[in-house]
Amino acid sequence: MKLNELRDNPGAAKKAKRVARGPGSGKGKTAGRGIKGQKSRSGVAINGYEGGQMPLYQRLPKRGFNKPNRKSFAVVNLGLIQKFVDAKKIDAKATITEDVLVASGLVRRKLDGIRVLAKGDVSAKLNLEVTGASKSAIEAVEKAGGSLKVTGAAAAA
Repeated sequence: MKLNELRDNPGAAKKAKRVARGPGSGKGKTAGRGIKGQKSRSGVAINGYEGGQMPLYQRLPKRGFNKPNRKSFAVVNLGLIQKFVDAKKIDAKATITEDVLVASGLVRRKLDGIRVLAKGDVSAKLNLEVTGASKSAIEAVEKAGGSLKVTGAAAAA
């Protein structure tokens, strides 16, 4: 095979239909836009517009509230931490901080902190220091003989 013999697969590259190029093209004169009206003109943006009637999204009741400054925590389960300890990606003897969890690849980024949840079981004696943890996670770590220190304001929320 030579460079000049390279071709795309048949049907992979389809030429765009050239509109408004005479009556013989099948898309001449009005270019498939019909006659007159807002949609035949350029610069039309009428998504959700209902001809002056109150649009559906405005007629429906609004509920709830999204707090603009709410904190977003990266979530880690105890079972995953145990799995990483077993795989020797985390040293169980040293204190496991949030930076250690990020460096090991268990958490991608800290966000506003890391919160530990109790899913999965932990057998290693862990010494964790994180922003937040669930009550059951704290109990599970202490039951395994380790300690879980919560440093953030979201103590056991």
